[in-house]
Amino acid sequence: MIRLDKVLSDSGQYSRSEAIMLIQSGRVSVDGRVSTLKAEKVDPQAMTIRIDNKPFVYKKRYYLMMNKPQGFVSATSDKKERTVIELLDERYNNLSLFPAGRLDKDVEGFVLLTNDGELSHKVTSPNALVEKRYYAEFDGEISDDDILAFEKGIELRDGTVCLPAKLEAAENGAYVTVCEGKFHQVKKMMAAIGKPVKYLKRVAIGRLVLDESLEPGQYREIDDEIELLFK
Repeated sequence: MIRLDKVLSDSGQYSRSEAIMLIQSGRVSVDGRVSTLKAEKVDPQAMTIRIDNKPFVYKKRYYLMMNKPQGFVSATSDKKERTVIELLDERYNNLSLFPAGRLDKDVEGFVLLTNDGELSHKVTSPNALVEKRYYAEFDGEISDDDILAFEKGIELRDGTVCLPAKLEAAENGAYVTVCEGKFHQVKKMMAAIGKPVKYLKRVAIGRLVLDESLEPGQYREIDDEIELLFK
C-alpha cells in the first residue's frame, strides 16, 4: 500500500505539491469515492484511481527509446555539453530518468532512458553479454580477414583484446555487433583493422531495434518490448 500523493507523483505526471493540490481539491477518487486525504494508503494496481473522472494509469518504471542526435552527451547533467535529458518533455522531469549506457557525443542512435536501476545494470554489465549493434561508415571495404579478426577477438592498438564480435558488410558501410562497452570500443576496433569510422549509429540493443520512424532527437515509451533486450 502506498500513500495516494506518492502514487500520483511517482507517475511523473505531477510534482508532489501538484498531487497534494489535486487530492485536497476533491479532484481524485479511489474506487468511486472522492478522497481528500493525501496520506491515504492505496494499492494502485488493484484500486481504480480517477482524476477529474478520468482514469489514472500508475507506472513506476519508465523506459524510453531515443534516437540520440549528434552533439548531445549521454548523461543526466553536464556543465559544458547538452545532454539527452534536455531533449525530453517537461512531463518526464520528475521521473529521475537516466541513460542506460552511453553513446559518444558524435554518435547517433539508440539510447535507452529509464529510472529502473536494476534493468540498467543488466543492460550495461559486461557479464550480461547484451549485444549492441551499430552501423558504421568508413573508407574502404570489409574483407574476409576483417570478419575473421572480429570473430576471433580484435586486439586494439594498446594491447587490449576484445571479446569475439560480429562484422557484417552492408551497403556503404558495415554492421558491428559487440557485447562489451569499452570506451570508444567500436571506433577502436575499426581503427585496428585500418578502417577508421567516419559515421557511427547504434541501431539495436539485444533484439530491441531502434524505431526507424524516430527522427534524431525523438523518442517514445516502450513497455512489453523491453523484454527484447535480453532475448
